[in-house]
Amino acid sequence: MSEKAAASGVASQRVAEHLRNMILSGELAPGARIRQEDVAARLGASRLPVREALRILAAEGLAVLKSNTGAWVSKLDLNECEGVYKIRERIEPLALAESIPNLTPEDIAHLERLQAEIEDNTDVDRFLRLDRELHLATYAGCHNRELTSMVHRFWNTTQHYRRAYARVIDSAGQQLINFEHRLIIEAVKRADTVDAERFLTGHIRRTRLELAKHPELFAEDEHD
Repeated sequence: MSEKAAASGVASQRVAEHLRNMILSGELAPGARIRQEDVAARLGASRLPVREALRILAAEGLAVLKSNTGAWVSKLDLNECEGVYKIRERIEPLALAESIPNLTPEDIAHLERLQAEIEDNTDVDRFLRLDRELHLATYAGCHNRELTSMVHRFWNTTQHYRRAYARVIDSAGQQLINFEHRLIIEAVKRADTVDAERFLTGHIRRTRLELAKHPELFAEDEHD
């Protein structure tokens, strides 16, 4: 690889990281247009690494590229979101079951620390970061790269709707989330893959059913 190509690759990753953070934080909302020229000007980058960054984000499920028109932040309607959650109900328990035998005592201690932080937290954005880190950490021992790639992609595509939902749940709802997290962690500690899969499936399904009660979270937004 030439130095020029290597530099372009580094620039693409930098741009992708910047846009990824904007999307996952909600600064760029679903359906928002991502203008290459604006991104290039803001980050002092040329068009080439910006285009490559958008391809990276599309592969991660964060952006949609349309020929001859541009790029937009990925967007789901309620039916699409329910479909993604139904897939998550199947693949994430599998990832968890494959991960558990490979998790170390240090990994499990990390899960418990994350859950303690979640329970002490009252900020929605911090909860989303911790919740994401907790769940993905439970899959860290899964060595099936195709499976973990799918898991990350679906977490990305549902991030905005998880944020919107987190803003409407009450304290009882948060306590239920904490209870479910504790059940999963305890099953992981016992290396009980059957219980862990069962608890995680129920956790994801309940979120899907709760989201379905809030169609307003999927209201059409207008973006140019």
